Amino acid sequence: MSLSQCTPTQFEVEFDEEAERQLAAQAKAIAHPVRIRLLKLLAAQKGCIGNDLVEGVGLAQSTVSEHMSILRKAGFVIAESKPPRICYELNRDAFAQFQKSVLALSATTVE
Repeated sequence: MSLSQCTPTQFEVEFDEEAERQLAAQAKAIAHPVRIRLLKLLAAQKGCIGNDLVEGVGLAQSTVSEHMSILRKAGFVIAESKPPRICYELNRDAFAQFQKSVLALSATTVE
Protein backbone atom coordinates (compact mmCIF):
# COMPACT_ATOMS: atom_id res chain seq x y z
CA MET A 1 0.00 0.00 0.00
CA SER A 2 1.34 3.42 -0.89
CA LEU A 3 0.70 6.57 1.08
CA SER A 4 -1.55 7.82 -1.72
CA GLN A 5 -3.91 4.95 -0.94
CA CYS A 6 -4.30 5.93 2.69
CA THR A 7 -7.76 6.95 3.72
CA PRO A 8 -8.89 8.69 6.88
CA THR A 9 -9.16 6.19 9.69
CA GLN A 10 -11.75 5.91 12.41
CA PHE A 11 -9.92 4.42 15.39
CA GLU A 12 -11.91 2.01 17.51
CA VAL A 13 -9.44 1.69 20.32
CA GLU A 14 -10.18 2.18 23.99
CA PHE A 15 -7.65 4.02 26.11
CA ASP A 16 -7.03 3.59 29.82
CA GLU A 17 -4.58 6.30 30.85
CA GLU A 18 -3.81 4.81 34.27
CA ALA A 19 -3.19 1.31 32.86
CA GLU A 20 -1.01 2.78 30.11
CA ARG A 21 0.99 4.79 32.64
CA GLN A 22 1.51 1.68 34.77
CA LEU A 23 2.56 -0.43 31.77
CA ALA A 24 5.06 2.24 30.70
CA ALA A 25 6.53 2.45 34.21
CA GLN A 26 6.85 -1.33 34.43
CA ALA A 27 8.42 -1.55 30.97
CA LYS A 28 10.93 1.10 31.98
CA ALA A 29 11.70 -0.82 35.18
CA ILE A 30 12.67 -3.98 33.30
CA ALA A 31 14.57 -2.11 30.57
CA HIS A 32 17.93 -3.05 32.03
CA PRO A 33 19.74 -6.39 31.60
CA VAL A 34 20.55 -6.71 35.31
CA ARG A 35 16.90 -6.26 36.27
CA ILE A 36 15.87 -8.90 33.78
CA ARG A 37 18.45 -11.22 35.30
CA LEU A 38 17.15 -10.46 38.80
CA LEU A 39 13.59 -11.23 37.72
CA LYS A 40 14.76 -14.53 36.23
CA LEU A 41 16.47 -15.44 39.51
CA LEU A 42 13.35 -14.56 41.50
CA ALA A 43 11.08 -16.44 39.09
CA ALA A 44 13.20 -19.57 39.53
CA GLN A 45 12.70 -19.50 43.32
CA LYS A 46 9.64 -20.18 45.38
CA GLY A 47 9.87 -18.10 48.46
CA CYS A 48 12.28 -15.51 49.64
CA ILE A 49 15.88 -14.93 48.62
CA GLY A 50 18.19 -12.19 49.81
CA ASN A 51 21.97 -12.06 49.58
CA ASP A 52 21.90 -14.86 47.00
CA LEU A 53 20.88 -12.21 44.45
CA VAL A 54 24.21 -10.44 44.87
CA GLU A 55 26.07 -13.66 44.13
CA GLY A 56 23.66 -14.50 41.30
CA VAL A 57 24.36 -11.34 39.32
CA GLY A 58 27.94 -10.76 40.47
CA LEU A 59 27.52 -7.09 41.32
CA ALA A 60 28.01 -5.04 44.46
CA GLN A 61 25.30 -5.29 47.09
CA SER A 62 24.51 -1.58 46.79
CA THR A 63 24.02 -1.91 43.01
CA VAL A 64 21.71 -4.88 43.44
CA SER A 65 19.76 -3.00 46.12
CA GLU A 66 19.22 -0.07 43.74
CA HIS A 67 17.95 -2.37 40.99
CA MET A 68 15.69 -4.19 43.45
CA SER A 69 14.28 -0.87 44.63
CA ILE A 70 13.30 0.00 41.06
CA LEU A 71 11.66 -3.41 40.57
CA ARG A 72 9.84 -3.03 43.90
CA LYS A 73 8.48 0.40 42.96
CA ALA A 74 7.19 -1.09 39.69
CA GLY A 75 5.35 -3.75 41.67
CA PHE A 76 7.34 -6.73 40.38
CA VAL A 77 9.02 -7.52 43.69
CA ILE A 78 7.80 -7.98 47.24
CA ALA A 79 10.37 -7.16 49.93
CA GLU A 80 10.25 -8.23 53.54
CA SER A 81 12.70 -7.07 56.16
CA LYS A 82 14.21 -9.93 58.13
CA PRO A 83 17.14 -8.27 59.92
CA PRO A 84 19.95 -8.24 59.17
CA ARG A 85 18.78 -8.78 55.58
CA ILE A 86 15.88 -8.15 53.25
CA CYS A 87 14.12 -11.04 51.57
CA TYR A 88 12.77 -10.60 48.05
CA GLU A 89 10.09 -12.49 46.21
CA LEU A 90 8.66 -12.13 42.72
CA ASN A 91 5.15 -10.67 42.75
CA ARG A 92 3.79 -13.29 40.37
CA ASP A 93 0.37 -11.64 40.10
CA ALA A 94 1.87 -8.29 39.06
CA PHE A 95 4.20 -9.99 36.60
CA ALA A 96 1.30 -11.98 35.08
CA GLN A 97 -0.70 -8.75 34.70
CA PHE A 98 2.27 -7.11 32.98
CA GLN A 99 2.50 -10.03 30.55
CA LYS A 100 -1.22 -9.78 29.87
CA SER A 101 -0.95 -6.04 29.21
CA VAL A 102 1.94 -6.51 26.79
CA LEU A 103 0.04 -9.20 24.91
CA ALA A 104 -3.01 -6.93 24.73
CA LEU A 105 -0.97 -4.46 22.70
CA SER A 106 -1.18 -6.82 19.74
CA ALA A 107 -4.74 -7.97 20.36
CA THR A 108 -6.21 -5.43 17.97
CA THR A 109 -5.29 -6.40 14.44
CA VAL A 110 -6.14 -4.92 11.08
CA GLU A 111 -7.78 -7.29 8.65
